[in-house]
Amino acid sequence: MRKPIDRVTRRTFIGSLAGLGAATVLPALAQAPAQGPILKKAIPRSGEQIPAVGLGTWITFNVGNDERLRTARAQVMQAFFDRGGVLIDSSPMYGSSEATIGYGLAHTKRAALFSASKVWTVLKPLGVSQMEASRKYWGIERFDLMQVHNLLDWSSHIETLKEMKALGRVRYIGITSSQGWRYGDMEKVMRTEPIDFVQFTYNVVDRDVEERLLPLAAERGLAVIVNRPFQEGVLIDRMKHHPLPPWAGEIDCANWAQFLLKFIISHPAVTCTIPATRRVDHVEENMGALRGRMPDANLRARMARYAETV
Repeated sequence: MRKPIDRVTRRTFIGSLAGLGAATVLPALAQAPAQGPILKKAIPRSGEQIPAVGLGTWITFNVGNDERLRTARAQVMQAFFDRGGVLIDSSPMYGSSEATIGYGLAHTKRAALFSASKVWTVLKPLGVSQMEASRKYWGIERFDLMQVHNLLDWSSHIETLKEMKALGRVRYIGITSSQGWRYGDMEKVMRTEPIDFVQFTYNVVDRDVEERLLPLAAERGLAVIVNRPFQEGVLIDRMKHHPLPPWAGEIDCANWAQFLLKFIISHPAVTCTIPATRRVDHVEENMGALRGRMPDANLRARMARYAETV
């Protein structure tokens, strides 16, 4: 049985490395950033390619009207765009996050944006109103992707989303869940509805979706967005007393964030993952996972086994 784990910030993690001894950690951390093109993956329905690391906004962008914090999040967004990022994911569930995104979009420069939000309410009229409010918060003409959040009243909202897509008011539609007990319903929707995207939890220790949902997404030609790649920071805590394995250099990992993200985005069925952060240096670490060598199936299995030992 795994021992209980406590949340910790990445600042605490980095600080703890000093106590491990330079001989154990410095070789991995001192690697030069990987060079070359960033990893992009195709949306199966269209062939459109997007970078395999996006930006999540759960908790981190819920800053209210605080001008200082809004500016800080705009800086995070600028760093994300500067490093090739395009997909930003949010939801009305995330407090003021959508308004914060809108502020950031008005104060940043970018080559592209793939806007992804969610409907999170019951009944069709309320869903329509909520999605329009989200669009205004973001300050965009239309969303690239609209998803039914945690399958809440999904049968009502799927019909609305299909109508919106037919009218060109949204480019792609999908469903999401971060709750394993909903995966049966998610599988039903994936099999029966003409959706384009699914979003669920997947990481080096949460691998239940490898059995059914990831293969089904590949079979049905659905793009996959992965949420909670770090278990909201808990996985960084879990690894903090351990050095990167020596063979992490074979896939150009300079830190644990890149190790954990490369495990996810190297899966053939995964399109993009969406780590959330409030810090520019974390964006730089996360986006670094897009470059360099990626693990094959054998090395991914080795990564999972290593994670189980720490």
